[in-house]
Amino acid sequence: MLVAPPRLIATDLDGTLLRTEGTLSSRTRGALAAVEEAGIRVVLVTGRPSRSVHALLETIGPHYVIAANGAAVHAPDGSLEHVSPIPPLAAAQLVARVRAAVPGVSFSVEYDRDFGHEPAYPTWSFGDGAVELVGTAEALVTRTPARPLLKILAHHPTLPLDDFYERSLRAAGPGAETTHSTGLSLVEFSAPGVTKATTLIDWSGRIGIAGHEIAAFGDMPNDLPMLTAVGHSYAMANAHPDVLATARHRTSSNDEDGVAEVLEGFADALVP
Repeated sequence: MLVAPPRLIATDLDGTLLRTEGTLSSRTRGALAAVEEAGIRVVLVTGRPSRSVHALLETIGPHYVIAANGAAVHAPDGSLEHVSPIPPLAAAQLVARVRAAVPGVSFSVEYDRDFGHEPAYPTWSFGDGAVELVGTAEALVTRTPARPLLKILAHHPTLPLDDFYERSLRAAGPGAETTHSTGLSLVEFSAPGVTKATTLIDWSGRIGIAGHEIAAFGDMPNDLPMLTAVGHSYAMANAHPDVLATARHRTSSNDEDGVAEVLEGFADALVP
């Protein structure tokens, strides 16, 4: 049981706040409004790229967004406030190491405003409308130093995700933060030291909220750093086994409005 409701809610989106089809339920919308009315702040913390933020805010409403697994911070109007990019040389070295360690891998890259991928990278993962650049990863990561490179994604057509992730993790070593979040054979890389947790704690500290005053919700391994960095961590019923084993609390699944279930309790606790 919580001694007092948190001062900040940090929630993942896909598989957590949003239902499986990507929608925000009316119950969850009402719960977000209720906690904010009660004085609890809300920040959205997602692996989704910066280019998706404006559309997310149209769906969910004006909130701060920590995107790309912590590599970008957006204001409630969608404007970009801060980035933690992967330096081009480090990105090129990472691509070389992973390609050597995992033959058959293909890559995509997320910049601050656009997206590029190798020809072999699967179209199901991004949709044709998102593509601006196609080429080798070696060219994509070094093409324009002025455009921040926020995240590199890798795909393998045959390896099981756990095997692919472990081999990629070993290849990347300390040169990148390595994680996964989709349940599909995709591995994600950010700059060293950049996770949902590091950016959340830095951002919340600047507005005067400490880690122990935060309640965080998540469902996938890329949420683990955030869930271990805050005072009150919640795993969705549909979460990855590692998340279920790590979080201090559990709530119902995303399709059962599990986040709303907890937020309603926080809001009720603050009603005079």
